[in-house]
This record gives sequence, structure tokens and C-alpha cells, in this order.
Amino acid sequence: MKKTALVFGLTLVLGGSAAAQSVPPQFTLDYEAMAKKIVERLAMKPGETFLAVAHPGLFEALIPHLRYEVMKVGAIDLGVIDVLAQPVPGGWSEETLREGGRASRAKLAEMLEDVDASIMLPGANPGQPVYAAIQDLLRAGKGRTIHFHWLENGSAFPLPGQPLPARHVIEAVYQQALLETDYVEMAAHQRRFEAAMRGSAVRVTSPAGTNIRFRIGERPVNFQDGNASKARTDEGVILIDREIELPSGAVRVAPIEDSVYGTIAFPPSQWAGRPVHGLKLVFERGKVISFSADSGEDSVRREMEGAGDAGKSFRELALGFNPLLEVPEENPWIPYYGYGAGVVRLSLGDNSELGGDVTGGYVRWNFFVDTTVTVGNDVWVRDGELIK
Repeated sequence: MKKTALVFGLTLVLGGSAAAQSVPPQFTLDYEAMAKKIVERLAMKPGETFLAVAHPGLFEALIPHLRYEVMKVGAIDLGVIDVLAQPVPGGWSEETLREGGRASRAKLAEMLEDVDASIMLPGANPGQPVYAAIQDLLRAGKGRTIHFHWLENGSAFPLPGQPLPARHVIEAVYQQALLETDYVEMAAHQRRFEAAMRGSAVRVTSPAGTNIRFRIGERPVNFQDGNASKARTDEGVILIDREIELPSGAVRVAPIEDSVYGTIAFPPSQWAGRPVHGLKLVFERGKVISFSADSGEDSVRREMEGAGDAGKSFRELALGFNPLLEVPEENPWIPYYGYGAGVVRLSLGDNSELGGDVTGGYVRWNFFVDTTVTVGNDVWVRDGELIK
């Protein structure tokens, strides 16, 4: 792992009382630059329409800059739709919300059918009617969208025994990755990896005992390379090809289920809300056939059984390619869903959004920062470092 360099601005209180000097530094976001980059990645054309989906009170300072940048390129700003603020008041009826959401989703799909591009801002999510309606249109091959989760949707992950850094540190990493990533080179790198996987077996190993192999055959490969242009997203074959993450960096694929054989050895983890140590899952034909743990086996069993068939199914390989999101050597943590160079996700559960055959809704992401990834005879990642 290489240390990620940070370049960011801090607002500091100089002088004054000791209490004032102890106030944590706050990171100053460059909303104008961020908005320019987002609209640039959408490659909007004159006459195209743009909609923002936002959560009340979150990232409100970014929205005017986004709308202005859309206007500057000659596209049409349709404004903002707010989702219901979460959490909702405790006395509200879940049935009313569910029925209201179902009716809203259908009408919103009609209303938004001609929207060319949209953005899901922090705090909004696919479970809310407006974005669920947008996904219905995306599945039908209409439109494209940016996923801009930032921190609010739980994108940063601690390593066992290590705390997450302060918010201003995480935001500095994310902003640098958004603004300074070499999107062209990263996209080319990702496609070389896809080409290597097409005709070869993929093997993932680790010092703890992971040793799992599989093939992808002709399965769709999703490139989170930051290209949200209409030309690129119209080439997509699965839902997430039209949902472009910013920051960017991962290649995602659901291997052929029957090709998945071997063992995944986990670092300390949580299952069914309880700690588990020394866990190993053994797979044949994409299914867990046995498992063992030094402690916490009952919690693993409880979560798997509660998830049904999806809980015992291999979901996907995701490999991070972005050097600006890699795990830092000092005070390590996993930035943005493991999109950093060399980070591996070996997930369990429903892989239908990736073009796989497993359904059921359950998804469990498992992050690994010390694996070796071999494609055919070529090593692409060695001990957590992307080297190919």
C-alpha cells in the first residue's frame, strides 16, 4: 500500500483562547470546481435536460453551481427534487409511506421519462420513490445518472483495529480523487484488465488463506471510470452501466457462478451484528458448502440462513484502480467503497444488477487490502498493491 498524498485547504482559528484553538479543522470544499467536473463527466450537450435529486440540508451549496454549469454548456436545468428527509417522524405510518411511495414512483417515471441526465446527491438513495423511478427508466435504456454518495451513504470503511479519520481528511481524499483523477488512463487500465480476464482464470489469494478462482466468460464487466457521457452509457448492458460513481475507480463483474471454487479467509468482521474471528468460507460452484471460524460461527450461520440462498452465493469481484483512493500506509482506512488501487471486494449475495443469476436482494460487501490477484499467469495485484 502506498500513502495517498493529500492536498487540501483548512479553515483554522489562529490566536484566541485555548478552547478556540482546540476546534477541529474544517475542510473547505471547492463546490465550483466539483460542479464543473461533474458536468464535464456527464459530457452534456446543448438541449439535453438535467435533474438533481437531493436530500434536504445536505450539499445544498453544491446545487446552484451544478445548475449554473449545466446552463453554461447549453443544457436545460430542470431543477431539484427533494426526497423526504430521513429519519421521518416516529409517529408516521409505514404503510402510508409505502403506498404513497408506490404511487409516486409510477407517476414520477411518467414525468421523468424525457430526462437525459440526473444526479443522486448525498442522502438520496434508490429506496426513495424518485430515484426508484429513475432506475426504472435506466433499466429501460433511458437516461444516465451520476451517483454522488460522498460520506452520507457510508462510503468509507475502517480496517480492523483502526478508526476512520476525521471527516475533513476523508473529504480531502474524495475531492482530490474527483478533481485530479486521470480518467483517460484509468479507463484504459481497466479495459486491459477486462481483456486479460476474458480468456483466463482469475485467482485471488491472501496470507490469511484466501485461495479462490473463477472465470467471467462473456459476463458484462462494469467500468466505474467516471465516464457518464451519453455515448458511453448507451453502450451499457446492465443497470449500473448507466449509474456512474464519482469518485470513480472500480471494475466490477459477476463471475460465472459454476466456475467459483476455493476459500475466502476473512479479517475480523461482523456477521448478524456480532464479531467473528478467523472465518473461512469454502465454495464449490459458487455456493458456500462449509465454513469455520475461531469464534462467532453461530452469527455467520444466522446471517446466512436469514438471507436464504443469496447468503451462501458468491456475488462479484470488484477491483479498485484509482491511485488517489488507495489505502494510505499511515492511519489506514478504505476510501470510497474500495475503489482505490489494489483494493479487492469479494462479495456475497444477489448479483442480478451485474448480469448474474443470483437473486434474493441480500448483498454483503467484503473488503480485502492484502490480496494477490492473478489472471492467467500474470499478477495484477501483489499483496494489495496494483502492479500490472
